[in-house]
Amino acid sequence: MLGHYEDRELYQTMISRALKQEVAPYYDAWEAAGGMPKSIWSTLGAAGMLGIDMPEQYGGAGARVEVCQQIVEEIARQGFGGLCASYNIHANIVMPYILHIGTEAQRQQWLPEMISGETVGAIAMTEPGAGSDLAAIRTSAKRTDAGWLINGAKVFITNGLHADLVIVCAKTDLNAGAKGVSLFLVDTNLPGFSRGKGIKKIGQHASDTAELFFADLLVPHDALLGEENKGFSYLMQELPRERLGVAAHAIGATEGALELTLNYVQERKAFGQKIGDFQNTRFKLAEAKAQLDMARVYLDHCIDKYNREAMTPTDAAILKLQLTEMQCKITDECMQLFGGYGYTEEYLISRFYVDARVQTIYAGTSEIMKEVIARSLLGK
Repeated sequence: MLGHYEDRELYQTMISRALKQEVAPYYDAWEAAGGMPKSIWSTLGAAGMLGIDMPEQYGGAGARVEVCQQIVEEIARQGFGGLCASYNIHANIVMPYILHIGTEAQRQQWLPEMISGETVGAIAMTEPGAGSDLAAIRTSAKRTDAGWLINGAKVFITNGLHADLVIVCAKTDLNAGAKGVSLFLVDTNLPGFSRGKGIKKIGQHASDTAELFFADLLVPHDALLGEENKGFSYLMQELPRERLGVAAHAIGATEGALELTLNYVQERKAFGQKIGDFQNTRFKLAEAKAQLDMARVYLDHCIDKYNREAMTPTDAAILKLQLTEMQCKITDECMQLFGGYGYTEEYLISRFYVDARVQTIYAGTSEIMKEVIARSLLGK
């Protein structure tokens, strides 16, 4: 079994080399174009970066989950925030859902092609009228003799434009609230599936984000993922893994922003001295380092609990809340040290800044994270 801590340096070298060769030369152009070419998924698959922690029988490397988070960190550290968000959906969410909830036939059908990059995955929860409140979703799935008939719309779907497979959250019991939600594996080649134009965002431009539409979309009976009406419990079950990925993104991006800033303040001068010699600069950077080291310890703690199947939704909420808020705060303070240059696209710190903001919104807003934590304390 690969992926123990002693292998981290080996993986780090492999990951860093692949990103520098296959992503770095083109990423600025992808950002300017507002999306990546779909071929990047096959490139990442060929480099062994997709589904690295999936079982070998499906084409994975059988590595530990922390290796997947290590990949997320490195993508984010190099300033590829949009790619990182897309990777997280594909590798940290969709594949684990299929592995943990799917039938063996579903795993055999989807996981090998997702690991190779031939199939791109997305998950569709958010709707125009239902964001954090999943019980309010209106997309429906009705059982018929021929299969499940899906109608509705989703919005803000990462990988929506490239996706070949979408896990769709739909109501199978319209009167049961959250207890009436089911999950479906939707092949995007089926009639009745369509996509809107890519959604323009203030950051993460290389990550495609789209609206999805389902108009009398008929999927076979065996497209149901798990059991009927248990979708919400599956979502809760898989949230820790999703939030591990967001936290790893936060750690990597914050380290990348801090590294840029350390280099800048040791070169740039003001009032006859290096910016790094001012006490305010030194204290800000010291605080950032201290916060990062503490965050790293909690992330490692949560990964250990996840590996022992002991990570709770509250653990995940604390992790996601603290690390994404830290990312936004430290990145903001780093950009401040660049002065006016930091507000220009010429300096990479500006991308770190705009890419960071959505981290406190997707995968559960900071406010929802606080509510989850509060409920664990107060019981309601």
